[in-house]
Amino acid sequence: MDSCDLLIIGCGPAGATAAREAARAGVTTVVLERDAVVGAKRVCAAGLRPGFCGTFDLPKSLVHCDTPRLGLFDAAGGEYEMFFGPGHTSTREELDGTMAALAAGEGAEIRTRALFRALKAERDRAIVEYADLESGRRRNISARSVFFAVGATARLEDASFGRIAMARWRDGLITTLQYRVHLDRPAAAIAYETLELHYYCSRDGRPLIAWMFPKRDHLAIGLGVMGKMDGATLRAELDRFTERVARRLYSGSAVTKVKVEGHLLYGGVARRCVADGRVLVGGTAAGFVDATNGEGIFEAALSGRFAADAVARRDRIAERYSRSVAQRFAHRLAHRVLLMRYLERRPSRYARLFAQMAATPRLAEVLLKEDCERSLRERAFLYRQALRFWANTVRAIPATSPVPIRP
Repeated sequence: MDSCDLLIIGCGPAGATAAREAARAGVTTVVLERDAVVGAKRVCAAGLRPGFCGTFDLPKSLVHCDTPRLGLFDAAGGEYEMFFGPGHTSTREELDGTMAALAAGEGAEIRTRALFRALKAERDRAIVEYADLESGRRRNISARSVFFAVGATARLEDASFGRIAMARWRDGLITTLQYRVHLDRPAAAIAYETLELHYYCSRDGRPLIAWMFPKRDHLAIGLGVMGKMDGATLRAELDRFTERVARRLYSGSAVTKVKVEGHLLYGGVARRCVADGRVLVGGTAAGFVDATNGEGIFEAALSGRFAADAVARRDRIAERYSRSVAQRFAHRLAHRVLLMRYLERRPSRYARLFAQMAATPRLAEVLLKEDCERSLRERAFLYRQALRFWANTVRAIPATSPVPIRP
């Protein structure tokens, strides 16, 4: 049977970062990736927060656009702008592929077309069974530690995952659909400087988050809805949103090609337990996604770094990993889920929050920081802003029916 110190399931930002940094530290590392080409099937707008490439030592060449402007659109279609960073955009093919190549360069072994099937504990090792899709055979590999980084489609609910299992995981899943829109000429200049996030309701009253992210040769235009929505209805919603974006940003341009992508993302609470014995879980599979904007790439890569560090230290691995996650971003993500549910109950609240953020530039700056990075003065500032927002919403008119987006 094959064996290694660290076995990683999934080669996205979480898995690739863990592989690269563990291998660099001298840990024998194997990655199982189900796709033939890393990143080829990832559906994501791929917006990267300011400083991402520097934080994870990645080449700036994978960045398509630097985007200093954030455009937030409320339920009635009103726009509020903020400036930060700047952020960056890429594609998951380039991002994941680059990160995987760097991991392999450090000595990690990446096995593609390897589909995880089962996990069991055996003495001081974990035994993983996987399907080798190239040969059609089942294989086993033993590892001292296993890091699951398999994204939103994670199926970690059987008894073999112990306390990591989360009975209501599926309640947090978001159905998404995205177009890659290629044009015969560039869109309006502002499109390439802006990350757009739109918060409104579907025709049947369900909360939606939609986006427009610029790329080097196309615009990524998509939306997501909590839970399931049939394909025809979801496609119709995206078509209506795309038409609205087209009128603002590329009216008169001809669309030369549209690529359609669909996937599941996550927008609920994170797993309470992210490490049990020899098994760790990170990235979106752990629920490490900001529910207010769908950002999860930074948290995924950071969780991979924490996993690699814990495994390299060789003792109290689960405890070290869990503590690092809790100290860095777990509280922020929990608070963002609560905020999102509060906003969704009354869509008019989006406008009040966005107006407050646009009028208070320091608020966006402080919100970008992690809890552990904020000074006492900054924390007090956030509490005052939260009270101000709550007071504004309490004085607002009574709840009404959801507001659909403007045509």
